[in-house]
Amino acid sequence: MNLKSIKKDIFTFVKIISTVLITSAIGLESWNIYAVINNTYLPSSLNPIFWIERFAMASHFIEGIIAAFYAPSRQRMPIKYATYTFFVGTIGLLELFERENDY
Repeated sequence: MNLKSIKKDIFTFVKIISTVLITSAIGLESWNIYAVINNTYLPSSLNPIFWIERFAMASHFIEGIIAAFYAPSRQRMPIKYATYTFFVGTIGLLELFERENDY
């Protein structure tokens, strides 16, 4: 195995895990908003998890904004690539800034 195939496999694995975790974070935050609207209380033991998921969501949101800003210079659609980068995280930015001959 060469380094490029290992890098590709790791990137694929991280993309899958990141998409699942961000989707779960969206569901968790939706559950929290539903609980607040309906005056239901969630266990306080979940508070650290909420803060971690909010930090991850904010980080991915900022990465999505960066991707949307730079996508046109790389001949990519801004909204589409921003959404992709929001779900896969830093890997999306790395792919955006990769040189053309690395594909």
